[in-house]
Amino acid sequence: MPKLWNGRFEKDTSEMMDVFNASIAFEQRLFPYDILGSIAHVRMLSKQAIISSDDAELIETELKTIYKGIEAGDIDFKLSLEDIHMNIESILIDHIGEAGKRLHTGRSRNDQIALDMKLYAKDALIGVQKHLLSLIAALNTLAFDHVETIMPGCTHLQNAQPITFGHHLLAYVEKFKRDVIKLTDAYHHLDAMPLGSSALASTSYPIDRNAVKETLGFESLTYNSLDGVSDRDYLVEIASIYSLIAIHLSNLSEEIIIWNSSAYHFITLDDAYSTGSSIMPQKKNPDVAELCRGKSGRIIGALQSLLVTLKGLPLAYNKDLQEDKEMFFGSTDQLDLMIPMMEKLVSTMTVNQDAMLEATLKGFTEATEIADYLVKKGLAFRECHHIVGSIVKDCEKARLPLTALSLEDYKGYSDQFEADIFEVLDLKNIINSKAHVGGPAFETVKAQIKANELWLSDNQEIVSSLYSPLNAIQQMLSAY
Repeated sequence: MPKLWNGRFEKDTSEMMDVFNASIAFEQRLFPYDILGSIAHVRMLSKQAIISSDDAELIETELKTIYKGIEAGDIDFKLSLEDIHMNIESILIDHIGEAGKRLHTGRSRNDQIALDMKLYAKDALIGVQKHLLSLIAALNTLAFDHVETIMPGCTHLQNAQPITFGHHLLAYVEKFKRDVIKLTDAYHHLDAMPLGSSALASTSYPIDRNAVKETLGFESLTYNSLDGVSDRDYLVEIASIYSLIAIHLSNLSEEIIIWNSSAYHFITLDDAYSTGSSIMPQKKNPDVAELCRGKSGRIIGALQSLLVTLKGLPLAYNKDLQEDKEMFFGSTDQLDLMIPMMEKLVSTMTVNQDAMLEATLKGFTEATEIADYLVKKGLAFRECHHIVGSIVKDCEKARLPLTALSLEDYKGYSDQFEADIFEVLDLKNIINSKAHVGGPAFETVKAQIKANELWLSDNQEIVSSLYSPLNAIQQMLSAY
């Protein structure tokens, strides 16, 4: 089949060139967006009397038929036609003849792909946000169940101060909340419609870009045709946010792997989300967490690849930009797998509260509170730090917890110790003394969980209100 652009060529491209040049293998997923954009474009062409209303109606009807054929798996794409745009246009022309050739009036594949990618990105962001909201809800629910489950808080992976498992989980809630907000911002940042930029210099046809913008639900128009076809800043922004999400998932995965280890035994993973060993019968491996940790590298790598692809490009469109898709598609696909799997993992795991409490006691996590106790008695903090360090050193040698010492033992280190030291050593008292906003006190954590529930409700509504191009085309088809 001759190329749609072969008028100035004297011979066909080689088969090797066809394979090297083609993007249809990965662009197939863009077909709903390409057809939606074409319907909006052809309606505008008819409205502006650039083509006849009869041709426009025939084209739109056939585009909807093609959509249903692709969706049903009845249409095969041809590698020789390079991309999604030329495949759909070729099918259209084959089916309705001369009228189909008028669809491409006043536009270029350059502004088509810019449009398709923005439409796809909108649905991709909405999908990832919905997954994140579900994960946040699962973490918030688990935190509610463990408001009073005491565990050691760590720095440098060393036991530091007592907190609760609920408080620890809420740290990840905050990270994923920020990710949702960033994705909402990114959605609005990309929400300028590029169609009408044509190849690079717009078009002399009397098009109405605002009409297309309204049909496609964009907030605004792009204001420079060169930038309109070449801009991929929004993909860099999204890829950067994706990388942060991946890092947060990897951080949580790392902790789950540690907590699940036989050395810690803080949690037990559900059999449905674990795997075994081919040789060691006793093994129960945290593969979901390990895969999330591993896949994060792929997502971070996609961001780096995209940046390198863009860094040396002159204006306007260059074929290099074809490389943006596999990176972005791949990262979206991975997050669409990783986030729901993490939700299942945390929702089904068993928390071993006794092991957490034992580790908290063994780790001398009360030490800072003892130093603060002495400060309140009038001693300088540095002197208190030295005294408590000596107590911990001796207890470590004797393999005793701080709670095993008597008042007489404590007075051997400082005459400032009184009987009230044992109230200070109570882990619940230590935690509940940190009742500031953001602290681990039981009531503070409960208040944050309640605030998170309200936040979830608000942001579920925000995400639901975002324009979904896929929903738009499906609504068009439902009336067809």
